[in-house]
Amino acid sequence: MINSLNGKVIKKTDDMAVIECGGVGYGCRCSLNTLSAVTAVGGTQFLYTYMHITENALDLFGFTDERELSCFQLLISVSRVGPKMALAVLSMLTPERFALAVASEDVNAFRGIKGVGAKNASRIILELKDKLKKESGDLSEFAHLTLPKTEGKGSNASEAVAALTVLGFSQSEAIRAVSGLSVSMSAQDMIKTALKMLSKI
Repeated sequence: MINSLNGKVIKKTDDMAVIECGGVGYGCRCSLNTLSAVTAVGGTQFLYTYMHITENALDLFGFTDERELSCFQLLISVSRVGPKMALAVLSMLTPERFALAVASEDVNAFRGIKGVGAKNASRIILELKDKLKKESGDLSEFAHLTLPKTEGKGSNASEAVAALTVLGFSQSEAIRAVSGLSVSMSAQDMIKTALKMLSKI
């Protein structure tokens, strides 16, 4: 299993970066967001990778952001969502925006993404929301933590916590990072602020 690559970029195309390591060029299929972050040909680049093996093919996918890799793995766990569709989603949505779309059940966030219709978008949200609920378990141990409350369906804080969980953080990390944030903050700003806090831990 190839978990990461660190080497010279010898080629970039519309959907792939080729990284040379030890004299071997590894072609990594990438989202547009990752490709835009990959250095120019001739430079050195580190990529997190995911190897997808099927009966007829073996593909390597590359990511500059570990959170994008986490989102990719979540996406391909959804029924009828393959790597190609997952990359299409992550080409249009950053990991943070994707996580927020799932947490807030925002089907419109997927509008305009090639190959992702309303049914697929709804399926992605439904299956990943259910998965989050199963993984969250009993949160009674966090009852002493106060999350900022806002009006409307759910709260910005709960959406931010759910989004952070999509990005790979534990429920306890997410709740601790969001607790105490201002009620005036949007869910998107809460996520960004919490990510900065969590990156310092």
